[in-house]
Amino acid sequence: MDAEFARDIWKVIEPLHAVTYFSEECLTANKVVGLKGFWMGYFGSRGAPLGAVSAGTIEATFFGFHPARIRRAVPDAWRFASPESILRVRGEAAARALRRVFPGIEDVAVTAAPRLHEVVMAADAAGRALFASNRDLDVPEDPVEALWQATTALREHRGDGHVALLTGEGLSGLEANVLASAVGAVRAEQMHTSRGWPPEEWDAAADALAERGLVARGEATEEGRALKARIERRTDELAAVPYGVLDDPEALHELLVPAARAAADEIPFPNPMGLPRVG
Repeated sequence: MDAEFARDIWKVIEPLHAVTYFSEECLTANKVVGLKGFWMGYFGSRGAPLGAVSAGTIEATFFGFHPARIRRAVPDAWRFASPESILRVRGEAAARALRRVFPGIEDVAVTAAPRLHEVVMAADAAGRALFASNRDLDVPEDPVEALWQATTALREHRGDGHVALLTGEGLSGLEANVLASAVGAVRAEQMHTSRGWPPEEWDAAADALAERGLVARGEATEEGRALKARIERRTDELAAVPYGVLDDPEALHELLVPAARAAADEIPFPNPMGLPRVG
């Protein structure tokens, strides 16, 4: 399986997963279960498979968020809603959102969910805490919820590998955000808002990257662009491996495209995930 396929399949599984952050059904489910505000809902819902972990664990695994933003939500989130109660509602809510945005999702899910589950079970969990915790959840009986859970596990598999590569290059979470902005993958203003970094800390990280020759005057240098491209390429290569169990991966990709296009209407563009529109 090649890196190009991994990039293409990410562009369709990410929108299907990401309804959990943006769709009204999912935001309401977080509120109903007891989580307070958007960020407690985000950290609590995404982190629930890990159990009632510390803020430090969320900081390490989610990567790129300001520690203060996390610590305003965790561990308080677990006082308002147990991980078990969150897990009972998050997949159901995502399935409702997917059914609303793409009425044909049931037919897609019946075929695609088992195939994606094969990929999940073939993936290496070593060093991938978010992936492993999602992989180990029971597979839902509802095919649409099962589809969402599989896309969630696989996007976390990709993300865990990406974080390992960033840290291997000596980049902090903040520096990774600055570099992504400097190459034009995300907007700096959006990252300030979504990841919680104040301007003075952002500027200090930019100065640190400038000392490494990666950024100059807010723009990535040739060396910075080359580093970012290497990281993205290697991320794709690592993410591609488990898809090798599929007999016809391209058919799975094509099956998911219409649903992903519909789900993308729930997502802002540009977005902090660096996700482009489904082509």
